[in-house]
Amino acid sequence: MEVAYLQTPIGISEFKGDENGLVSARVLDENIPIGIIPEVLEDAVYQFREYFEGKRQRFDLTLNPDGTSFQKKVWELLQEIPYGKTISYLELSKRLGDPKAIRAVAAANGKNPLWIIVPCHRVIGSNGDLTGYAGGLHRKKWLLEHESPAKQMALF
Repeated sequence: MEVAYLQTPIGISEFKGDENGLVSARVLDENIPIGIIPEVLEDAVYQFREYFEGKRQRFDLTLNPDGTSFQKKVWELLQEIPYGKTISYLELSKRLGDPKAIRAVAAANGKNPLWIIVPCHRVIGSNGDLTGYAGGLHRKKWLLEHESPAKQMALF
């Protein structure tokens, strides 16, 4: 398993993967030396850079996350949420076919090992509140603002 790190505006991203695909991408709260990027992870790091530069809205990577079949179904649905859009946990559970599965959907969302690539940050509470996010609500807010089609323009 290879590991790479990338400094982003909201923390250091850690990538783990091999020739079978990307297993995880997560944000760290501690500082880690960046170092050399293994060849197998170069594309993931490159696409992340493009995302943070505002040049990429969708990732094109081979993914190989570890999870239950239910979690993987939820993660596949998350990838269908368009850039710059949000949905509620209830809507996500309805798309899964079971509106009563909100808690299970939220738990699967929280176990997402592929930060930003599988956009769990685009899921919010039914009332529009930013609810739980493994990377911290400040990062969820930043990501949603970064993806917002209505960017605040400077007045002066």
